[in-house]
Amino acid sequence: MTEDKANLVDKCLIATPAIKDPLFASSLVYICEHSKDGTMGLVINHQTNQTLEDIFIQLDIECLDEAIKQQPVFIGGPVQLEQGFVLHTTTENWQKSAEISPGIHLTSSMDILQAIADNKGPEDYLVILGFSGWASGQLESELQQNSWLTSASGAELLFHKQPGDKWQMAFDTLGFDISMLSPVSGNA
Repeated sequence: MTEDKANLVDKCLIATPAIKDPLFASSLVYICEHSKDGTMGLVINHQTNQTLEDIFIQLDIECLDEAIKQQPVFIGGPVQLEQGFVLHTTTENWQKSAEISPGIHLTSSMDILQAIADNKGPEDYLVILGFSGWASGQLESELQQNSWLTSASGAELLFHKQPGDKWQMAFDTLGFDISMLSPVSGNA
């Protein structure tokens, strides 16, 4: 397998029933980085009990728009829960921003939160605390053990679907019954 074919950036990982960890059970993880050195992704379908208003208060950012203040905050994974990320569409000159794929960006600077509070932020976004990380070869091993399935992503799935529906929608694109998935893997 070549590096290009093995690259999972801009794909989603769908947790299979083999994953018992409550943080990852039924999770859909958007992959932001994948290389020989490891993998970084964000769970995009598990909300915290916080809203953007809570984040704005913590960061002393004023927001007058009630709809924005009530937006949910997601838990991206167990690593660095104090680190915030904004996964979004529109590109601007945010201080710490990277393009994941055409039209999908990840920003970790406070300037984007201020823009969101001022109703000048990206049209589509998720505010996420923490991330999911795998050491070199760890994710590939979990894929071989049928812990995860991979699917395509896209702005519609990432930003326009209800969090509770995302896992099923991603799984449905694969075209098979999950009960047919073997709990063990092998090599032919």
